[in-house]
Amino acid sequence: MSQIPPQNGDNTSDEAEKPSVGEQPVQAENVDAMEALHRDLQEMKDKAQTHWDQFVRAQAELDNLRKRAERDLANAHKYALERFANELLPVKDSLELGMGAADGADAVASIREGMELTLRMFGQVLAKFGIEEVNPVGERFDPERHQAMTMQPSGEQPPNTVLGVMQKGYVLNDRLLRPAMVVVSKAPD
Repeated sequence: MSQIPPQNGDNTSDEAEKPSVGEQPVQAENVDAMEALHRDLQEMKDKAQTHWDQFVRAQAELDNLRKRAERDLANAHKYALERFANELLPVKDSLELGMGAADGADAVASIREGMELTLRMFGQVLAKFGIEEVNPVGERFDPERHQAMTMQPSGEQPPNTVLGVMQKGYVLNDRLLRPAMVVVSKAPD
């Protein structure tokens, strides 16, 4: 850096560093400005710290929420069948009673009666949970709900009519669980 030589020969370097009378208010203004800057800086630091604390708390709450959601989901998977299982217990009880009744003299009649009762109870349990039977005898073949196992010529039914059901199908709240295995009619040869 080049230094500018003094204009008048009577100015010394010591005199140049001394503030003149007019410069003293300027220095006081600079000090005030510096103090204001320090205050602003401290305010900014306080705000930054406050925001950091809020961020850390929000992060902790988010972690807790995620853990709670994972625990709730695990419990939902674990105990989803609780109500269904409770409804099935009387069916098991009925089967056990039927087994006990089979020891008597009228075993066949008792077993049949017990099985009918158990089957009725089981159907009621399935219905409670939205499980319905697909037993389409006499209906038009529906590839969305039926699985054709074989075709038989029929003069009594129009083609593509279900003549018989080899295994019933089931739907859960209108969503297919298992298609019905069916025998489908075709035109006679």
